[in-house]
Amino acid sequence: MESLSFLILLCVAFSYALPVVPETERKKEDKQFAEKYLENYYKLATETGPMFRMKNRKLVTEKMKKMQEFFGLKVTGELDANTLEVMKQPRCGMPDVGQFSLFPRSPKWTKTDLKYRILNYTPDMAPADVDEAIEKAWNVWSSVTPLKFTRVYEGNADIMISFQSGFHGDFHSFDGVGGILAHAYPPGERIGGDAHFDEDENWTKDSKGYNLFQVAAHEFGHSLGLYHSNVLGSLMYPSYQMMDIKNYKLHPDDVNGIQYLYGPPTSTEPAAPTSPTETTTETSVTGSCDPDLTFDAVTTLRGEMLFFKDRHFWRKSPHFPDVEHNLISSFWPTLPSGFHAAYEIDKKDQMFLFKDNQYWIVSGDYVHPGFPRNIHHLGFPRSVKKIDAAVYDQYTKKTYFFVGDKYWSYNEVTESMEKGYPRRISVDFLGIGHKIDAAVQKNGHFYFFQGSKQYEVDAKSKKVIQKMKSNSWFDCK
Repeated sequence: MESLSFLILLCVAFSYALPVVPETERKKEDKQFAEKYLENYYKLATETGPMFRMKNRKLVTEKMKKMQEFFGLKVTGELDANTLEVMKQPRCGMPDVGQFSLFPRSPKWTKTDLKYRILNYTPDMAPADVDEAIEKAWNVWSSVTPLKFTRVYEGNADIMISFQSGFHGDFHSFDGVGGILAHAYPPGERIGGDAHFDEDENWTKDSKGYNLFQVAAHEFGHSLGLYHSNVLGSLMYPSYQMMDIKNYKLHPDDVNGIQYLYGPPTSTEPAAPTSPTETTTETSVTGSCDPDLTFDAVTTLRGEMLFFKDRHFWRKSPHFPDVEHNLISSFWPTLPSGFHAAYEIDKKDQMFLFKDNQYWIVSGDYVHPGFPRNIHHLGFPRSVKKIDAAVYDQYTKKTYFFVGDKYWSYNEVTESMEKGYPRRISVDFLGIGHKIDAAVQKNGHFYFFQGSKQYEVDAKSKKVIQKMKSNSWFDCK
């Protein structure tokens, strides 16, 4: 009997011990993956050597901090979940540096007429679609520089374009599905300027796989002499972030970088300004009074109201009768466009801007350092990929985050999510419906935007007071 009891205890102890082995193994694999990442993109191996690195963890920590700073993560030098998540995102195979940056000694082409050749095609796409994506990618850069790109079909070209798998002769092997998507070399002889795309990826002309146009435009930036940028939303940002490719325009950070090398277009036609100032034109005013106008995000800022839409925002001040229309890049050149949610804590002079799973904090035209950060820092579960709308209640010091048909309550004093959430919007805000596009608190009331409509809601009772057009703030006649 005693031996049986001992056997039972032994089995119980063993069953509890089993999960420890996989967990330890997983952490070891994550650590090895992270160090390999730092070797590839932050020169860890070339500066420390593998044997020396085993003895001196300080250098690994320093490289980790540089990586975290580059991506706007919390700088700890430790491999936390958010850092590992960023490291595992599909990306370009070139190393990282900050802002718009150039390769060492700033190599560039000494001529403005460049030739490119497509050596082979991916079976994922029709050849005509590949041709179109490549041509469109070159047009991104030719539209803001004096450069011209001509395709040739045989012989040598300045820039050779090919689809390759695994080891392909340039000592920078591809790694299969995910991970490295492509790489390109700076201007120069032989392999200089050439762009290679990993054939193991699923290349597409839309967003179902990896969009060839978007990745090619990024790689061609390297072919012309640009390094990586840490400005989220810029084309030269290293990680793959699906963009609006239908009417794509270069981020000001990319424009500044490429024009530093080659200058602006030499065409006699006036080029579009890269950092335009306020643009209250007849077109924009007419657009603001469009009865079908919708907004992506609405917030207050230092007594004014901001209405965000794609790359633009309308600015309504209590001190001026007219509504101003601006580009986001004219106020915050380092920020992306297309925000999904925004809110202000006026006592702190902080405006929070959200796009996808990241957010920034802004005070006036000043962007706080250390951003963007992941929204999961705020306590959202991993299932939440973006915020639809947000509004700060100045009376309760709580921020309501709306995601789909639910909402969360965030205590700004304790900086934590409140228990009992998420809750359904339709249950707590009667008459609002199931999804909110934008929200703001003004004059003691909430204003919830749904398409071209908005609802004025009593902040305390959470009941609808009246229903209006979304652009009723613009004094349209």
